[in-house]
Amino acid sequence: MGTPEFKLRQQVETLYTDHHGWLQGWLRHRMGNACDAADLAHDTFLRLMTRPRSLDSSRLDNRQQARAYLRTIANGLCIDLWRHREIERAWADAIAAQPEASVPSAEDQTAVLQALHEIDAMLRQLPPKAARAFVLATVCGMTHQEVARELGVSSRMIGHYITQAMLHCIQLEARHLAHGGNAAP
Repeated sequence: MGTPEFKLRQQVETLYTDHHGWLQGWLRHRMGNACDAADLAHDTFLRLMTRPRSLDSSRLDNRQQARAYLRTIANGLCIDLWRHREIERAWADAIAAQPEASVPSAEDQTAVLQALHEIDAMLRQLPPKAARAFVLATVCGMTHQEVARELGVSSRMIGHYITQAMLHCIQLEARHLAHGGNAAP
């Protein structure tokens, strides 16, 4: 009997051999292009190796179950890619709407885009109402009462939601600083 890492490698290798072509075809159909499909198929198997969760080989011996498992991982990666690209499009549109003299440098644009991706990731970790309350209050400048009316909850609950979101922001900033970064733009 081998080490757990060796066993995991064998399981992923078997899944790759048996299902990579099928997964890439499924992704090509879903994404509409072969390059994204190849990247996402690769990322699916990479995800299996880096975050194996409970890779139960008895569950994956069945072809249908194995493909359902791979499809679930790949679908999540598709959604992440679409979200990532939507943020990039919105940022590009915002830059295009600026007068040329006020367009940030390429380095600053990259830093802002990275911060936007981090904020998006933080917001996705929050319950939907907490994320929406945070955006409405901080980005849109709405009062707690206005946000409460919009979400159909009490002003007190909005305070709770915003506090929850701010704690996530602090954690995000702490992680950023721990990895050698400066304060997020």
